[in-house]
Amino acid sequence: MNEIVAIDWRGAAPLARDEFEASIRAVGAGRYHDKHEFHKLLHGGKLQKEQVAAWALNRYCYQEAVPRKDAAFMSRVHDRELRREWIHRIHDHDGLGEEGGGIERWLVLTDALGFSRDYVTSRRGALPATKFAVEAYVRFVVEQPLVVAVASSLTELFAPSIHRERIVGMLESYDFVDDQVMAYFKRRLTQAPRDSEFALGYVLDNAKTRAEQEACVGAVRFKCDVLWAQLDALHHAYVTPGPIPPGAWRPGEANV
Repeated sequence: MNEIVAIDWRGAAPLARDEFEASIRAVGAGRYHDKHEFHKLLHGGKLQKEQVAAWALNRYCYQEAVPRKDAAFMSRVHDRELRREWIHRIHDHDGLGEEGGGIERWLVLTDALGFSRDYVTSRRGALPATKFAVEAYVRFVVEQPLVVAVASSLTELFAPSIHRERIVGMLESYDFVDDQVMAYFKRRLTQAPRDSEFALGYVLDNAKTRAEQEACVGAVRFKCDVLWAQLDALHHAYVTPGPIPPGAWRPGEANV
């Protein structure tokens, strides 16, 4: 059996800027969750309403975790300009003033799918794997060096294409969604490119060594794994199906 050896990048020359960026983008080309079978079923209109509901309920856990991980990131940042740039991510999700934010728009989706808001925000009905995956992402951002933590957000580079596909596919396929219900994804078509452009520039500028660059590429890979793991859990519980874990929402039961 051939031994698998971890590569020590400490003595390696840094990648050129364009090579580094290409390495980041290659992760999305190979591992982004638009390639998951569950998304193909979702966007192709192949799921029942209760399966779509399970996706929306579980995905709320991720939406709710995003501003928490951003707040945790900002608590570590001494650079005022970086904090000023990053704080709008929290506003995008939590809202500011009269703007309800992305979480409010997500709750419009779960409203349309028949869930009470108290049930959704309690996270009681979410799959255990979902909750473990999103909390692993928050912990990653708390523990990793700042440039690596920023790099973990770079799945946003690949998000607009999946949002466009989702908007078209779900509006065409499901009579229980409409433009208002899909408002979250339409807003992300402008927010995600803005955020990813800044984050990519920050990572390319601040990952100076080959080891730092490889850690950043690994962060994008990790984030893809977080997204993929959530869909694995959904597919196993609600499509395959596996057994649905104890405490998780079951189609047909009250959601209060």
